[in-house]
Amino acid sequence: MRRYTYELFGALARLDPSLTIVAVGPPSGSGIPERIERVQPAVSLPTNLGWMLTGLPLTARRAGVHAFHAPAYTIPVGIRPVVVTIHDVSYARHPEWYPYKRDPVRRAFYRHSAVTADRIITDSTFSKSEIVAAYDVRPETIDVVPLAAAAAFTPGPRLPLPAAYPPRFVLHVGDLHARRNLEMVARALQSVRARNRSLQDVALVVAGVDRGAGAALITLSARAGGSPLVVFARTVDDASLLALYRSASALVYPSRYEGFGLPLLEAMSVGVPVIAASASSIPEVTGDAAVLIDPDDEAAWADAIERTLDDGSRAETMRAASKTRAAQFSWDRTARETAAVYRKLLGS
Repeated sequence: MRRYTYELFGALARLDPSLTIVAVGPPSGSGIPERIERVQPAVSLPTNLGWMLTGLPLTARRAGVHAFHAPAYTIPVGIRPVVVTIHDVSYARHPEWYPYKRDPVRRAFYRHSAVTADRIITDSTFSKSEIVAAYDVRPETIDVVPLAAAAAFTPGPRLPLPAAYPPRFVLHVGDLHARRNLEMVARALQSVRARNRSLQDVALVVAGVDRGAGAALITLSARAGGSPLVVFARTVDDASLLALYRSASALVYPSRYEGFGLPLLEAMSVGVPVIAASASSIPEVTGDAAVLIDPDDEAAWADAIERTLDDGSRAETMRAASKTRAAQFSWDRTARETAAVYRKLLGS
């Protein structure tokens, strides 16, 4: 969400001088791109819900905005016209992945925002179809605007990594969540290490916050024996993430459900070979630049990982395809297509 907000509105302010972009009540100390105005928050009831019900509407009225863009799922009460960005609806389509006590409240608020917004922006055609199915909104009110990798993610030489990282690894970027299907890809890598002596020290590096899937990976890694099967990078900044991408032998992305999958583009922008699930929005993002595999076909994942790591010419072909595909996306494009949604909304 932070990446989307910063990159989109920064590009809008830079590219379209006819638009005045106003950050409504940002927290003190939050990084805001250049050329964006800031309106201090009004007095608000506590909690995020209180902010959406009181503080945010009051602050938006004080700013005198002609349209309000809510960049992450929820809209303020009483502000019109309003655009909301819904990146995915996995929480509505697969509530079994979100067994948290407060989640029904969140899902209800997300539904209300979707059905009452004047327009919806989403990241992929897949997500558009899922929003229609989840909320029964009219398809013509939804605009598909793809995302892009940040400018920092570029090809180049390897960068220093801490000694704890293995010399050769495949990488996964994203929170450790049930839908990410990471146990399967760890087992596939374990099979590769067992049958190919030249790859017996390759590890899976996972960079992201543990949302409940970490314990199983720790157990699987402990049982594997030898050098660590899974290495946890936890949360990393952009510089560390770039270093991981540049050193990775491949990005593995076995997710069962993605509204877009921004790490796919980040990796491809750096020139990393991508092995990904043939599910949800992923084929839409990668095109023919990735090896796409059924997320349940563990043997095929093992074969794809082994071939990519064991065949240098194949890996180079995949690197070139990654960079070519990633070049088709940019935040400038995202900004221009988003500005077109604003003008459609305002009739101008």
